[in-house]
Amino acid sequence: MTDSSPGAQQGTPRKAAVAAWIGSALEYYDFFIYGSAAALIFSKVFFDDSDPTTATLQSLASFGVAYAARPVGAFFLGHVGDRFGRKKIMVFTLVLMGVSTFLIGCLPTRDQIGGLAPVLLVLLRVLQGLSAAGEQASANSMTLEHAPADRRGYFTSFTLNGTQFGQILATFVFIPVAALPEEQLLSWGWRVPFWLSVAVAVAGWIIRRKLEETPAFEQEVAKGTVPKMPLAVLFRDHWSSVLRVVGAALIATVSTIFTVWALNYATSDAIGLDRATMLWVGVAANAVALVAIPLWARLSDRIGRRPVFLVGAVGSPIMIFAYLAAINSKNYPLIFLVGILTLGVVYSASNGIWPSLYGEMFSTRVRLSGMAIGTQIGFAIAGFAVASAAGIVSPEGWLGLQGWTGVGIFTAILCAISAIAVATARETYRIPTEELGLAGGSAAPSPSR
Repeated sequence: MTDSSPGAQQGTPRKAAVAAWIGSALEYYDFFIYGSAAALIFSKVFFDDSDPTTATLQSLASFGVAYAARPVGAFFLGHVGDRFGRKKIMVFTLVLMGVSTFLIGCLPTRDQIGGLAPVLLVLLRVLQGLSAAGEQASANSMTLEHAPADRRGYFTSFTLNGTQFGQILATFVFIPVAALPEEQLLSWGWRVPFWLSVAVAVAGWIIRRKLEETPAFEQEVAKGTVPKMPLAVLFRDHWSSVLRVVGAALIATVSTIFTVWALNYATSDAIGLDRATMLWVGVAANAVALVAIPLWARLSDRIGRRPVFLVGAVGSPIMIFAYLAAINSKNYPLIFLVGILTLGVVYSASNGIWPSLYGEMFSTRVRLSGMAIGTQIGFAIAGFAVASAAGIVSPEGWLGLQGWTGVGIFTAILCAISAIAVATARETYRIPTEELGLAGGSAAPSPSR
């Protein structure tokens, strides 16, 4: 199962995919438990809850801080990954995420040290963002460059599949925590999921330290064509692809609105749905996504990246409207059904194939930095969409929008930008790996299976 195109070196796609899956699952377990805590806990623990509305806004904004830090990390880690290899970044990001998340669980609260508590919380959240900036881009580059040319979509989908499992694990861990009595929940219960992340630092070193560097990168090293300044090459030759990825990455708004804002909204006093039950909606939706993602990815290897991505980009905002309407109906079976269809099925069409779609826009010389910078700027906007959504449902509204329908419209606008960016992109699924990102790359027939 290797690329049989001329000049290709043999990779280890399965080993790379497993390493990417496990590492991403552990990494994003850490990243997503913060989202659950921001939606359910932190407004009462780290922020002044004498004004619940303001405290909630601050808590949700702290979730978005990591997304603001991610573009900064993308520039640095992207440079290192394209200059010195994908493997180094994959190990570093896991260790950094594990340590910073564990320390969040050790933080004193606002009642104990006053205003310093939220400052320390935000600082550690920034470190989480720096780690996440390099994780997916390095894992995606690793799997894409190890994969056979005709199965790049399938193998790169393992990174996002691992991300979904990490989200399941994070939500699953929070279900018994959320069911604790209020006093225990706010004193020690919320800390347990963060303490468990200490295993991430150990697991990251064990899992990824023996992974081989990619054949494509080693070929660049052998030819002496690894750029000393990858970012200069990136912005000279691939600036349009970076901008396209930024726009396409706005599709991540669907995930942040679903997993963080909708959870907070559903369990607020205005709606009053059960916390544990709503967490189970996320578990169920992400469990379905584990199956849907590789299926969408395999389809993209047959019919192309663009049509599959557009199914998610066009369908997801429609489903977000339906999901928020289901929450307002307070009908639990309907909430589960629509939630699974939204995040588990429709959104997975875009989510499962963006690693191959974005990675194929760049050459080996700048692939990691191009993916990292493009996605992290787009994800930063998606991260702060949570705080924007909280502003939309406030009495004052936001940019003329108001209420949950305003949140749906806001999400649809960002998804439309994503759809346009991809609809106007070059189709790349049949281009040989060594010709990706080159002006003369040919759309040759896929190698035989």
